Amino acid sequence: MKTLGSIFLTLILLALIGGWYAYDTLYSPIIHTSDNKVFHVPSQSTMSQLKSQLATQLEVDTSKFSLVAKAMKFSTPKAGRYQISEGMSTYDLVSILRSGRQSPIKLTVNNVRTIQELAGLLSRKLESDSLSLIQHFISDGTFEKYKVQEETVLTLFVPDTYEMYWNTSPAKVLQRFASERNKYFDSMRKKKMQQLDMTMEEVYTLASIVQKETLVNDEKPKVAGVYINRLRRDQLLQADPTVVFANGDFGIKRVLNKHLLKDSPYNTYMHKGLPPGPIYMPDKSSLEAVLNYERHKYLYFCASPDNSGRHLFAKTLIEHNNNANRYRAYLNKNRIYK
Repeated sequence: MKTLGSIFLTLILLALIGGWYAYDTLYSPIIHTSDNKVFHVPSQSTMSQLKSQLATQLEVDTSKFSLVAKAMKFSTPKAGRYQISEGMSTYDLVSILRSGRQSPIKLTVNNVRTIQELAGLLSRKLESDSLSLIQHFISDGTFEKYKVQEETVLTLFVPDTYEMYWNTSPAKVLQRFASERNKYFDSMRKKKMQQLDMTMEEVYTLASIVQKETLVNDEKPKVAGVYINRLRRDQLLQADPTVVFANGDFGIKRVLNKHLLKDSPYNTYMHKGLPPGPIYMPDKSSLEAVLNYERHKYLYFCASPDNSGRHLFAKTLIEHNNNANRYRAYLNKNRIYK
């Protein structure tokens, strides 16, 4: 009887130890970082690669992780961006990675001139590199699907902050932005486009010029009105920002005669009408300025010499030349020669 009692006690002890070990393996903290961390699982990762990442980046005990992963039938990593916090247990870690419950990222898209700049901006937040994004954005398939050309691809993007998953493919990225662009150009805005006798791409292109002409939002509708007046009179737009874009030197502060000689379809001192596509990604205030342009008789404007960022508007060339002379004097005084 004494022997049976000892065996029984030993079995209980072993069961307790096994239970404690199982509980410890499952529920004791495996993440000891003092700050919340973001953990990225690249697409096509193997289990071996995942465990290597966990060990090097989060100092996870991979033996415990392997046991729990096997017990929970987790064998195929799901790509994504996961939020990892201090005190997370092995069970918690396996659960979140197995489920694919990744945390979305916030993408703020603005302040870019070209599709190459945009791809660089996106690649800093997404798994896809800039080359993959560019290749998709300017592919024949994209041009055919969205009815755009390389010069107008940028019109598929309306500046804003968007939530998206880190491992979203280039095709899905573009699809999301194009969808949001179409939502923005709702029936009301489309009606205004028709009244302007402009396409969506033309509105976007004119808005990009307005964007680069002034940062003063309440002045944008008046600037848009000047360009619409000139378009309707079949006059050259003579927009300095298009000349800067045509020359490819975005550090130009003063447009000179030599810059005007650049033969490019973007040089609106040489070619009538709008350029082939946008010269910048306009924000919503610039798009609204075009759609709701101010009706007036101004045909000219130039920067004000008071350094306010505002402009002086004129109806006649004589008046405009006087304003331009005042601004040139201001530039010379401040030794801004190029």
